[in-house]
Amino acid sequence: MSQDQYILAIETSCDETAVAIVKNERELVTNVVASQIESHKRFGGVVPEIASRHHIEQITITLEEALKEADLTIDDMDAITVTEGPGLVGALLVGVNAAKSIAFAKQKPLVGVHHIAGHIYANRLEKEFEFPLLSLVVSGGHTELILMREHGSYEIIGETRDDAAGEAYDKVARTLRLPYPGGPEIDRLAAEGEESIDFPRAWLEQGSYDFSFSGLKSAVINRLHNADQKGEKLRPEDIASSFQASVVDVLSTKAYRAAEEYGVKQLIVAGGVAANKGLRKALVDKFEESETELLIPPMHLCTDNAAMIAAAGAVAFNQGHRSGWDLNANPGLDLEQYGNRKYAAEKSP
Repeated sequence: MSQDQYILAIETSCDETAVAIVKNERELVTNVVASQIESHKRFGGVVPEIASRHHIEQITITLEEALKEADLTIDDMDAITVTEGPGLVGALLVGVNAAKSIAFAKQKPLVGVHHIAGHIYANRLEKEFEFPLLSLVVSGGHTELILMREHGSYEIIGETRDDAAGEAYDKVARTLRLPYPGGPEIDRLAAEGEESIDFPRAWLEQGSYDFSFSGLKSAVINRLHNADQKGEKLRPEDIASSFQASVVDVLSTKAYRAAEEYGVKQLIVAGGVAANKGLRKALVDKFEESETELLIPPMHLCTDNAAMIAAAGAVAFNQGHRSGWDLNANPGLDLEQYGNRKYAAEKSP
């Protein structure tokens, strides 16, 4: 590029208010995140109305802090990108309307971004993509294997049929009376325990790359309830270790098998559960002898942030994608449709 390009991104899909700026598609300039964990902890999960109100309170502060850190202004931006879905509709609306207001006031191009595409592209801030590649997306609401043959193209070859891995973690954590968020707590306990209980692995039918964690979740909960009724003492550390072993075994085995079958050059791990130490180790071990390169983002790019939205948005922008002024929150936005759709360039400057 003859001149540096700056992309500003806003992310408010759930319980983090985030603003980031990325330079020339891959260079992270600033990434400011205002977390709401302490507000939701007492409820044991995210309360949508509280999340939306916090976004309203934090969006301007976060934006100003990001621009100050970068020593840039909105006038320096080449485009404004924002998460349009999926997510909590009230939370999404705060970010979408903030982005539209900024873009309209400054007559900047506006680009809506899919939240999962953002998680995938977080990896590109660390290492350039080589196609074809496979992405293992593991988060609170998503567990998917996504094949990418080029930038902006997404083919889902496997997905969860019931609970996502992150949902199973949260439900098991609540049963163990662990504080919110439960995923990191189970990961911590698992490192201190032993895999002493043989929990089921849902491999499904032969050749399937789909996932199912509902049965595993139920098996763990039933084991705890049965032990309680019998007065049997189970170590939470061993429950966590055995549960996590089942999850990471299925995730890493199916990801490896798919990577081999499709002959991909890279396996990219994305989503909040990518921060899980047990999963990271299992994947490193599994792909140690593989010709497929394993990419796992650093911890600060695993959980929700705006840097990932800027990275994905920059690619979409440079492919000519534009969103119109009628851009709206889309809590059920489909990833494959998002990748295939045509943006109305004439509706946005």
